[in-house]
Amino acid sequence: MLNGRKVLLIIGGGIAAYKSLDLIRRLSEQGATVTPVLTQAGSQFVTALSVSALAGQKLYQNLFDLDVESDIGHIQLSRGADIIVVAPATADLMAKMASGLANDLASTLLLATDKPVLIAPSMNVRMWHHPATQRNIATLKTDGIHVVGPGEGNMACGEFGLGRMAEVPDIIASIQSVIRGGPLSNRHVIVTSGPTHEPIDPVRYIANRSSGKQGVAIANALLARGARVTFITGPALAEHPLGADVTEVETAAQMLAAVDNAGPSDAAVFAAAVADWHVVGAGKSKIKKTASGALPQFELAENPDILRSVSQRKTNRPELVIGFAAETDNVVENAIAKRLRKGCDWILANDVSPETGIMGGDNNQITFISDTGAEKWPEMSKKETANMLVNKIIEAFGDTDT
Repeated sequence: MLNGRKVLLIIGGGIAAYKSLDLIRRLSEQGATVTPVLTQAGSQFVTALSVSALAGQKLYQNLFDLDVESDIGHIQLSRGADIIVVAPATADLMAKMASGLANDLASTLLLATDKPVLIAPSMNVRMWHHPATQRNIATLKTDGIHVVGPGEGNMACGEFGLGRMAEVPDIIASIQSVIRGGPLSNRHVIVTSGPTHEPIDPVRYIANRSSGKQGVAIANALLARGARVTFITGPALAEHPLGADVTEVETAAQMLAAVDNAGPSDAAVFAAAVADWHVVGAGKSKIKKTASGALPQFELAENPDILRSVSQRKTNRPELVIGFAAETDNVVENAIAKRLRKGCDWILANDVSPETGIMGGDNNQITFISDTGAEKWPEMSKKETANMLVNKIIEAFGDTDT
């Protein structure tokens, strides 16, 4: 719930502005007070009267409103809320934010605020993928701006792809995550998830059956406790955690590079099922069957060991490094040996034999291994497993719930 929370909502100019009306209504139902700011472009899609009526608050539109600005109103507005939400955040608004422009009320509020800012991007798929937009979103994330979405789907322009504004429940969940605080509110955690794909040729690859569900659950549990999460995922079906800084990779080498680029972190949870080997000199063209029926010959080489690399860093090693051991035989013995060999702090071991249904399924059964021994957890959902792990992380940091 958002009882007593104050939300300053900036409505940009895009077809998704109609969702802002539902967002206002739902935020009000959660107990929040919504102060709306309607951009000139936004007013082409929704009316000032409908926005103000739903919010039950004065609507702000003009930077040079004499009645408001006699008391430097844009400063009061920018700092009187618990959070500023921009929905929809158009390419134009994002460009202004990234460049530090302040030529209208919305951009001035965003530049003057000292409160957290959450944006929900919305634009045409080609606009979203344009290098300028990608530069801007990278800059905003570096500046500490929180981002939810965009989603993928059909657009009003008739095209399909990324660019749809996040749905209202997802925006509200992100608002709650940003302003909730929590025991991990000053912590940065890296989470890897999913499989890696190691190419054999342009159409074939070496992989495993990881769904990414456990990694997503861990990221969501960390976000719910206030952590800043960098989520690095291989190709997986599980939906990305809302509110995390997401990097998509394909190979183990790319995953290690993304981990290195994520910067210093307080903890790192390596839940990804990284392929152990890659094909040396992967084919640039599809490998074809031969008339003689001769089988292709592959030379394999070891992939970089991400867990060991981070665990054994001499500088900038996370305070807590956590790995997973997916085993089919001698689960506990192999996991204990892996922890010692890699140098990580904890290992979460599980039996991924086909009959367990764990790999790709919704449940997990963990044996938690640390320097104090092995602790068997009961079978539970992957969400419950994630919460139990995050409670362990909070305890290790000596933090308490707020």
